[in-house]
Amino acid sequence: MRFHAVQLPLFRLSRYLIVSAGLLAMIFSTACGVSNSSFSQRPTPPTVADVALATAAGSTTPLVLLFVGTGTSSGDVTATKTILSDLNLSYATATSSQLNGMSESTLKTYKLFLMPGGNAITISQNLSSTTKTNLRNAIVNDGLHYLGICAGAFFAGHSGVYSYLDLTPSGVWFNYYADEFKGIHKEAVEVKGADGKTLDQYWEDGPQLSGWGSIVAKYPDGTPAVVESSSGKGWVILCAVHPEATASWRTGMTFTTSVATDNAYAETLVTDALNGISLTHY
Repeated sequence: MRFHAVQLPLFRLSRYLIVSAGLLAMIFSTACGVSNSSFSQRPTPPTVADVALATAAGSTTPLVLLFVGTGTSSGDVTATKTILSDLNLSYATATSSQLNGMSESTLKTYKLFLMPGGNAITISQNLSSTTKTNLRNAIVNDGLHYLGICAGAFFAGHSGVYSYLDLTPSGVWFNYYADEFKGIHKEAVEVKGADGKTLDQYWEDGPQLSGWGSIVAKYPDGTPAVVESSSGKGWVILCAVHPEATASWRTGMTFTTSVATDNAYAETLVTDALNGISLTHY
């Protein structure tokens, strides 16, 4: 069972509890970024343990720490690795247990923490409260940057139930994009950027990001699909869709934007998140 939490204010809770069995089934079966695809073999990136050994020997810590732990989608992890490799960025990977073993001082040696798609609840449940505090402190107090894709965007928000990172100072929780409540779980969706460009992006059970940050891109209904803002000293970009998606994810869907164009947008998000650069926003 794979789903994202939607934390509701008390005055709305009773209305949402009265739903049909079909809607309940829809909500509790949703996932973000579960598609899988095959790729050519690439060099295996170092784990945090490898990085620790290399650092002790005088080598430089990679720029990016990519989370690959429990709750992430293997397909999205692979797609994200491809984007990082195409950018020639040095990166390390961390499983849940490896991240749980990292201190705040170790986390802040990286420049960007990248949380890919998957299941935000499962991700959170397999990270200790100390780990989440360390990660939040590394971002807010030490200037580690954060890029969250789909589940990674959910995880950056607030949830008093599932203990997310709460990088939104006003305690903003993110609801699903409206098509989720129409029984749609994946589709090609038009995302219009503040720069005037419209891209068809792969969407799968992703959030809409109302209530926090500057809006970089919008869904067709006007709700935010990509947002950015500082969180303390850290720079945070959240993306509710999957610009890193490969051609195999598009089976049965019609896109007007090429995979290469969408992937180039993913590269822009990574580059600007890494360097703390603001994208064009509304």
